[in-house]
Amino acid sequence: MRSSKALWLTLCLLVTTVFAQAAESRELVFLNWQDYMDPEILVEFEQRTGIAVKQSYFDSDTSRDELLLETEGKGFDVVLINGASIRILAKRGWLEPLDESSIPNLVHVDPRWRSAFEKAEEYGVPYFWGTLGIVYRKDLVPFEVTSWMDLLQPVAELRGKIAMIGDSADMIGVALKALGYSLNSTDRQELKEAEALLHAQAPAVKTYRYISLNEDSALLSGQIAMSMMYNGDTRMLQEHSDNVAFVLPEEGSNIWTDYLGVLRASTRKADAKRFINFLNEPEIAARLARYVYYATPNQAAEALLPASFRDDQVIYPTGEALDNSEAYSRLPPRAKKNRAVIYSRLVN
Repeated sequence: MRSSKALWLTLCLLVTTVFAQAAESRELVFLNWQDYMDPEILVEFEQRTGIAVKQSYFDSDTSRDELLLETEGKGFDVVLINGASIRILAKRGWLEPLDESSIPNLVHVDPRWRSAFEKAEEYGVPYFWGTLGIVYRKDLVPFEVTSWMDLLQPVAELRGKIAMIGDSADMIGVALKALGYSLNSTDRQELKEAEALLHAQAPAVKTYRYISLNEDSALLSGQIAMSMMYNGDTRMLQEHSDNVAFVLPEEGSNIWTDYLGVLRASTRKADAKRFINFLNEPEIAARLARYVYYATPNQAAEALLPASFRDDQVIYPTGEALDNSEAYSRLPPRAKKNRAVIYSRLVN
């Protein structure tokens, strides 16, 4: 009798342990940019579903790709992907196909953004879109910034107070735009000129890392006076200072689209799709847009946003600079290798 009771207690303990472990394992790992998700929305998702979302961060598209290459996409469930990288990750077999049968709220997403890049419609769900420009401190820069050359050929007093994004596409792309070329150029002479421009700038650069967006940001402390920055991030910094300004340079820039993807190596694909579907509920997507200050591709969410948000020309740029801007396109392998060599010479 006592042995039967002991066995019953042991079995109960084992069952309880198994269920506890199962509950604890209901966690998704989301590989994302820092400050690109409203933590309250993650809390609401967990309250609704019992699924926690843990974020892991990268600081450039290049570093994200290197991390995925090292892990072969294992250890993550949901990943934030720039449009130009979707085809590459899909070709490697790392991404799970996504469609309206698994993400019903895709019906709210503007078809323009769903198909903006090769393989995007099959493997990604549009998250936000925006531009790349220059953020600067009006009280530290003695003129109105209008051109990429203001950043790439900085005046003497800005030496050591420049920040660049440590990403080969963005760095080389803005140098090409500054020179009047396409950011997708494969012309060797044009790339040579872009590299020379970036090398000449290098002594003025304090960091090739993306600057933080909180109250401890180097831009707010004055350690950095001017930097490359994605448009909506400026609004986060402006919460702390009226001296922060943003410009989409007159030469034009990159128009980007970020996507959410599910990694094929994930053991929680169904939960990952449920999370992406939740983020595309119109009310949730509208809240998220207001938190990160970016243009949402979710049309139903956009209709819920105040006119002041939709009319903000930092978030929704207009004019000649936008006309001169372009998205990244697929480059031949030789051209990609050439850019990788240029980038390594600049930052290593």
